[in-house]
Amino acid sequence: MSQLRVLVVGASIAGPMTAYWLAKTGAQITVIERFPALRTNGQQVDIRTAGVTVMGKIAGMEAAVRSKTTTMEGMTLVRSDGRPYGTLKPTGDPNQQALISEYEILRGDLAAILYDLTKDNERIKYVFGEQVASIQQHEKENEPVTVEFANGYPKSEYDLVVACDGAASRTRAIGFGCGVRDHIHATNIWHAYFSTRRDMLEGRKNGEGFAAPEGRVFFVGPDPEPNVNRVGFMCAHKKNDQAGMQEFRDALKQGDALLKNYIAKRYAGVGWKSDEVIEEMMDSKDFYGSEIMQVKVPTLHKGRFVLVGDAGYSPGPTGGGTTLAIAGAYFLAGEILRNKDNIEAGLQAYEKQMKPLTDDLQKIPPGVPGVFCPQTAWGLWLRNNIFAFLCWSGIIDFAQRFFGNAFASAEKYKLPEYEWIH
Repeated sequence: MSQLRVLVVGASIAGPMTAYWLAKTGAQITVIERFPALRTNGQQVDIRTAGVTVMGKIAGMEAAVRSKTTTMEGMTLVRSDGRPYGTLKPTGDPNQQALISEYEILRGDLAAILYDLTKDNERIKYVFGEQVASIQQHEKENEPVTVEFANGYPKSEYDLVVACDGAASRTRAIGFGCGVRDHIHATNIWHAYFSTRRDMLEGRKNGEGFAAPEGRVFFVGPDPEPNVNRVGFMCAHKKNDQAGMQEFRDALKQGDALLKNYIAKRYAGVGWKSDEVIEEMMDSKDFYGSEIMQVKVPTLHKGRFVLVGDAGYSPGPTGGGTTLAIAGAYFLAGEILRNKDNIEAGLQAYEKQMKPLTDDLQKIPPGVPGVFCPQTAWGLWLRNNIFAFLCWSGIIDFAQRFFGNAFASAEKYKLPEYEWIH
């Protein structure tokens, strides 16, 4: 196979992972990222099922991830006065995880690990502060793709362009000739994350979570850094509350300051530590917020253009996004290698490999988001009491392992072995 020239768009998790595996095929990869530096903020993410299997194939990755896990030993749910009524714990088996993952890590930390694994590879080049302006595919078979860039990087030709730039992918819109929100399925859920300047858990390693009516949830978790906590907000609007969801989208477009004000207004006085958390948020320097959405496309590729990660199959609230990104990168590179000089056949084989995994991990489990984000005081009271009984009885330890496909055994998905060149 002649050396492929590949452009990977996006330097978060899917991008560096795709570059890592493509480099093992002998390809020459350029990774571009529209931000001026690697983004190190964002939410906690989990590596599960097929993602654990792929991680085990990368020398040093598991150890690096374990060294950066959030150190959270469980999640305790509390009432408005802070009294606990139930605790979730990990299973202790990374191959059969529950709602609390053995590999929970901050998105920025995982991105940094993958960047460090790839930045010195002679086949991989990173370019920050750049994005795609246009993609021109040629009618003749086996012709390269011509790409123009927005910020001065020279126009170039590539054998393959891979979009790894998230659920609201601008590159997907260019490559498919569609709108940015085309193929996005709204869930009416949003989330926001930041770190605190003080230890609100007073040294406890269990995270603590609180829910209020109108779908409002927030939690405080430990951080590897001493005297620091991680806070996450998640809010689910009713299906018919399009105005409420649009209000969040409008605030998101206008920047962090207005988004913080929107969240502060929505969560002020809801109970537990809400006002303390809001005070910390207003001064946070690593604040990050986004809409939770699913992406469902009729095909993952068009000619020499292909999607990996959230850009192609964001699962929304199921907890499988990181796993899909890690597995997708592995499948794409492996099938390109396996089909050698026939890129089209390799892309079709990649889609075939991804379909069972994507179908499973995009299935939203029953009761989501209603169970996690109740809309009424009555629903919240009922949920809390049922959960308290399940924890007291021990049923929760068994049941949560089978709550959704993201928590299935790693043995469920048999990954093919590829004969890598490098």
